Amino acid sequence: MPRKIWVLFERDLRVNTREAIPLLIIILPLVIAIGINLITPSINDTTVNIAMMKNENTEQADYFSNFAHIEYFDSLQAVEERVMERDSMLGVVKEAGEYIILAQGNEAEAVLEYAKLIKTLYETGAKLEDSHTEIVEFGRKIPQLKKLMVNVLLLLNAVLAGMLIALNILEEKAEHTVSAINVSPVSRTAFILGKSLAGIAFTLVLTIACIYITGFHEADIIKVLLVVLATAVLSLMIGFLQGVNSSDVMEAAGSVKLMFLPLAGSIVGYELVGKAWQALFYWSPFYWAYKANDMILSQNGTWLELMTCIVIILAISAVVYVLMAPRIRKGLQ
Repeated sequence: MPRKIWVLFERDLRVNTREAIPLLIIILPLVIAIGINLITPSINDTTVNIAMMKNENTEQADYFSNFAHIEYFDSLQAVEERVMERDSMLGVVKEAGEYIILAQGNEAEAVLEYAKLIKTLYETGAKLEDSHTEIVEFGRKIPQLKKLMVNVLLLLNAVLAGMLIALNILEEKAEHTVSAINVSPVSRTAFILGKSLAGIAFTLVLTIACIYITGFHEADIIKVLLVVLATAVLSLMIGFLQGVNSSDVMEAAGSVKLMFLPLAGSIVGYELVGKAWQALFYWSPFYWAYKANDMILSQNGTWLELMTCIVIILAISAVVYVLMAPRIRKGLQ
């Protein structure tokens, strides 16, 4: 049986890397991950920008670069022109023997105070190795927007895995090989496992890639993969169901996309609805997957809390499987 499963897996890999739609589904999460990096600051990034004179005071410039983005210019006039542009940019220049901060006047007060603090620290001789600072804000140590978008991307991987399974099944139906399994040496169980393996591999590999691309490499990858696998079980079952019961790609894609409704609702419920009302979303496995990923990405959850979420996801998936199994068996006849 393992050899037959592997043959099915290899066949799906060839098909998925040859056809346009499966290939697009595989590439899409990577493109989104890169886009998240472009529109959100990194975990350890700063949004403070400072303009300085080139080669005027390299020691000071190196010190400021530890805390802000530095741009260098050849003249004082160039620094002033850069500060006067529409974006938020401060200038640090030498005037009458001492350094002053240039500001356009519409910068955020926090940015200006931050620049003043860096200047003060430099002038008083404060060194990085002699200081220790920890910032904790309600347990949130990373940009909330970026964490939310990465969390959604991880759940999207699981849904896209279901869509990939549906497309693979449709490809088999187009070649009239689904009904042939009833008279072939390949058992129905081996066929289901073989067709699911590509979706599982897709989910695992792209999840790891998205985690590292978006800068969350310090998160516990084992925990992330456990949650993704638990969620993928449900997604793969639904993808398999839609594959065997759909007549074409558009019908299957439309049916799988219905999973975006509970996914989006679960995210909105977790982020915006008060805790007293969140019980309304306990039926959704995506709610528990989002909650588990949130703990992992924030690095503030325990193994007990994580395993509780995973067990609930698997329990809901088991119920869905019991309800869907007859339809899947009928579709394979």
